[in-house]
Amino acid sequence: MTETKKKPATAKTAVAAKPKKAVGSKRTITIRLAKGTIACPPNQRACINGLGLKRREQVVTLENTSSVRGMIKKVLHLVDIVAETR
Repeated sequence: MTETKKKPATAKTAVAAKPKKAVGSKRTITIRLAKGTIACPPNQRACINGLGLKRREQVVTLENTSSVRGMIKKVLHLVDIVAETR
């Protein structure tokens, strides 16, 4: 019979937990699609779709992260920033 070899147990290092923020303290940003995307390049249309905007004058509230800010920066000429919470 063949025996399965067990790997020696390794000591796991303890990872310090990050302090949690209060539930209602998330930073958000509210944007509105001011112009249409009919004459835009495909990469700008993809950013608009990624932000969750489908039609003109639509307003969405998103979490204020660096990736969302980068997408907004690419299509800043098409959107308006309505509100921002910190």
